[in-house]
Amino acid sequence: MNNKQTLLRNLPKVDKIIDLLKEKEFFKDKPYKEIYDAVNETINLFRKNILNETISSYSLDDIEIEITKLLSKNLEFNLKRVINGTGTILHTNLGRALFSKELIEHLSNSLTGYSNLEFDLKTGERGSRYSHVEDLIAKVTGAEAALVVNNNAAAVMLCLNEFSKNTEVVISRGELVEVGGSFRIPDIMELSNAKLVEIGTTNRTHLVDYEKAINENTSMLLKVHTSNYHISGFTKSVSNKEIADLAREKNIISMEDLGSGVLV
Repeated sequence: MNNKQTLLRNLPKVDKIIDLLKEKEFFKDKPYKEIYDAVNETINLFRKNILNETISSYSLDDIEIEITKLLSKNLEFNLKRVINGTGTILHTNLGRALFSKELIEHLSNSLTGYSNLEFDLKTGERGSRYSHVEDLIAKVTGAEAALVVNNNAAAVMLCLNEFSKNTEVVISRGELVEVGGSFRIPDIMELSNAKLVEIGTTNRTHLVDYEKAINENTSMLLKVHTSNYHISGFTKSVSNKEIADLAREKNIISMEDLGSGVLV
């Protein structure tokens, strides 16, 4: 029997290792399933390294060290504090807007006990979880009402489905974008059952293009941000104010996909 076969044969069984680890202080308060997965993965790693001939010997201590490292890694929180050295203050990949310490203290106090999440303290009856933020958003934007969802694609889809289902939505070809997370405007339109009407060209769209596209089946004029890329040179686009004025004149809805929460 060669050394490789001996090393493979001597690899301990998963349940035997778990029995040994249960007596160790580090493992006593750890979830059994996490311990099992870490042990199983470590044994498979040693088996692979033996077959690849990247290790020629090992001990039980070596196996325990690797299990401890892997278990510690698996039990870490996914979110970690990092340093933002990009120069972008509201950075999508780094958490965007930061929470203040005062807010965190308030959240800590609220979330570690019961709260009035869906309870109206004034009436003593069941309330709505949306009410806590709706009034604030309406006050900031001047809107009559508001609904907050956890991503921009969801907001666009809900609006299109609610206001433009089975009707036409007019949008410039230069704004049929794909942004992070494979969010594509045509796909969102299709999912919301709105009918896409493309106008203009990739680089130039005029107000008259919107006017010509409007008919009795048009429900919305949509403007979409192009923050992830920039077309320069021989270009023309229509401002959100011009689109809103035209929509108001034609008694249809105008909507702008800002792509962020920046309202100025």
